[in-house]
Amino acid sequence: MTDLSTEKSLAGIEINNRLFFRLFQVANTLHTKGTQALDDFGVTTQQWSVLGALSRPQAAGGMSITELSRYLLVSRQNLTGLLNRLERDGLVERITGEEDRRERKITLSAKGAELWKSLADPIHTFYDAALKGFSFDDRLAFIHYINVLQRNMSQL
Repeated sequence: MTDLSTEKSLAGIEINNRLFFRLFQVANTLHTKGTQALDDFGVTTQQWSVLGALSRPQAAGGMSITELSRYLLVSRQNLTGLLNRLERDGLVERITGEEDRRERKITLSAKGAELWKSLADPIHTFYDAALKGFSFDDRLAFIHYINVLQRNMSQL
């Protein structure tokens, strides 16, 4: 249980500052090192996240821009430019929705699916190196705490 008086103490404030600063640093390091890991493929970390989202079995029928935006927690404006570049490069396609012919869904193209497949080994190598020293249980606990943090932040 959290003790409110501890949270408001100077030590609690310092811990909170340190935690959020570390999250900021991790995000920047992921962007930098992730980009380096993908350099040979000409893929950015943002493109990696979109390709990964679209490669999931749940996205086999495509995702609307709204669904993709919510899943990735990015604005539609940022996503639109990214999708335009991915479409220009032949990695994604915009298809007409099956239930609603007015709806456009984003899906991996054959070229995008092939690229994602070729990224699997470098991505897994990157993950393993980044999570070195984390046991399986540590990883599960980390996912849990990151999920709690994200949920709390989304409710602010």
